[in-house]
Amino acid sequence: MAFSTKIFALATVLGAFAAPALAQTAATPWELKPDTGYAYDKEGKTFSYKMGTSNAGELLKGAKKVPKGTLFFIGQNGQLYMRSGPYLEGDGKFKFGSDR
Repeated sequence: MAFSTKIFALATVLGAFAAPALAQTAATPWELKPDTGYAYDKEGKTFSYKMGTSNAGELLKGAKKVPKGTLFFIGQNGQLYMRSGPYLEGDGKFKFGSDR
């Protein structure tokens, strides 16, 4: 099965947004599990897959690291987006919070 790392990264983020929204000041780290792949398919559905190591080399072919400082979010149209660049104010508050 072909598996895109970009899809993996996007699906990981989508899973974090699927839970109810938390308070803007209470950022929590994601709990990504080892040996688990996360997918965001063509219809916008998310999936997780138990992964093995026998074909890990093939999985890494064409894979790209997600740059540090990347923000993932769901737009009002339901589409998953990513943005590189600052998303925190100097005091550590979320730049795009609901208190704006």
